[in-house]
Amino acid sequence: MTSTSRTMTGSAWRNWAGTVAAHPVREVSPATADELAEAVRRAAEDGLRVKTVGAGHSFTSIAATDGVLIRPDLLTGIREIDRTAMTVTVEAGTPLKRLNAALAREDLSLTNMGDIMEQTVAGATSTGTHGTGRDSASIAAQIRGLELITADGSVLRCSEKENPEVFAAARIGLGALGVVSAITFAVEPLFLLTAREEPMSFDRVTAEFDELHAENEHFEFYWFPHTGNCNTKRNNRSAGPAAPPGAVSGWIEDELLSNGLFQVVNSLGRAVPATIPSIARLASRALSARTYTDIPYKVFTSPRRVRFVEMEYALPRAVAVEALREVKAMVGRSPLRISFPVEVRTAPADDITLSTASGRESAYIAVHMYKGTPYRSYFTAVERIMTAHGGRPHWGKIHTRDAAYFEGVYPRFGEFTALRDRLDPDRIFGNDYLRRVLGV
Repeated sequence: MTSTSRTMTGSAWRNWAGTVAAHPVREVSPATADELAEAVRRAAEDGLRVKTVGAGHSFTSIAATDGVLIRPDLLTGIREIDRTAMTVTVEAGTPLKRLNAALAREDLSLTNMGDIMEQTVAGATSTGTHGTGRDSASIAAQIRGLELITADGSVLRCSEKENPEVFAAARIGLGALGVVSAITFAVEPLFLLTAREEPMSFDRVTAEFDELHAENEHFEFYWFPHTGNCNTKRNNRSAGPAAPPGAVSGWIEDELLSNGLFQVVNSLGRAVPATIPSIARLASRALSARTYTDIPYKVFTSPRRVRFVEMEYALPRAVAVEALREVKAMVGRSPLRISFPVEVRTAPADDITLSTASGRESAYIAVHMYKGTPYRSYFTAVERIMTAHGGRPHWGKIHTRDAAYFEGVYPRFGEFTALRDRLDPDRIFGNDYLRRVLGV
């Protein structure tokens, strides 16, 4: 069979946020797992390191390389739907958007999702992408099997029964254990979610946080800095009927306000920071409640066209409100001007070695800054609060932590590094980011 893979001289690569640039020697776009394995073997023979890049939605340099950059844009599509096991096996480069649409056509769905779906399935899971959920965890926690190309070009299949020690770690593998070529996800029959969005005061939502979390399958909220105002979102399963947002009202809310006007507001704030508190007060008071019912991915996800940089920490859920109040107090006494809301979500404990929710019920606090706006002072101040509470940073979002820190907040950190030593002793899949967060 004629090869359909592409190999070309490397060109400059930048991530979505423009925070990272890389200059690989060459780029390879394999179309099959065998072609991917051959690309890894050839790179090793040439003494080059290998990284895979998906949609570039990580804010860190986790995918950057000066060696061989694997682009999985040809490694896409569904391999198999097993209705007995209720699983779907999908090629690693498949965008979540395409997977969700394909599953819906088959009357199937993932159980939970993050709030965007532009990422590839391997990129999203390898960095620990998550949504919010009382009982349902990250996308990686829905994985039932993995196909991994290891440093010697072998194809390693892992699940709870096959290579279980690799499965425990590789679901969120950071690209450090090998290149994921396919993923098997658990799926369930397509269902409906009713979303209820409602403005709420900061004091009320923080006072009732435990109750709101307990009463809803999926609860999240956004606090608008320089105000006492929040917007809340509750997603719960519904018997229907479907009642999606109207075409006009949906466009006004999701495109005009959340993207178009938000872009203008952030551009103004970047040019004239002194206007930000007044704009935030006006914007947060302009929010109105809405309720709609639709299939899951249309409720979980939203378009994100305004570019930003982000830092997010996972905390033990019991301390999240205290930490958020500390962030609010810090912003209030500082000269910082923050135009992006602070996002708070939750996740149940899971059993993935380097999951930010590994072994503990978690809440996530995410802070953002508009692209091109100085962010280090804000992120440094927030990170100081998060680390004081034993926070674990999202692997794909900006942070300054290193291996020594992670060894203290991940009880099974040594399991992961030992597995890495076994699977990739020569660090074929290494780069500067992994050297910092995992050690040599």
